Amino acid sequence: MGAPRGSLHHLELWVADLDTARASWGWLLVALGYAVDRSWDRGTSWRLDAAYIVVESGPDVLEAAHERRRPGVNHVALHGGSRADVDALVTACGEHGWSLLFADRHPYAGGPRHYAAYLEDAEGFEVELVADDA
Repeated sequence: MGAPRGSLHHLELWVADLDTARASWGWLLVALGYAVDRSWDRGTSWRLDAAYIVVESGPDVLEAAHERRRPGVNHVALHGGSRADVDALVTACGEHGWSLLFADRHPYAGGPRHYAAYLEDAEGFEVELVADDA
């Protein structure tokens, strides 16, 4: 039997700086339980069960900065584990190319009953790590 209908199959991110993205996304995805599935000169994919996430760069990537507040995808939300797991990721994120967004409202930037961390990488991609017990 395949994955549940409507579940994430894959996410592909095109980046300007592949080495930086491999380091930051690689750290985060491995910390969340993903493992490298494939790696090639222009990208890497990490897999968790049936879903995978690709970070890729190449000649088709336009010379422009990513801006999460422009029309398009704003962020990706991932299950972050327990509140303690999310807190540990926040504590370590700065050492791996991520910064905490909305620090003045963390961990309830999404509302008083939504425990999550909002992280941004060097290229401006945002990830929301949602605590399972949120």
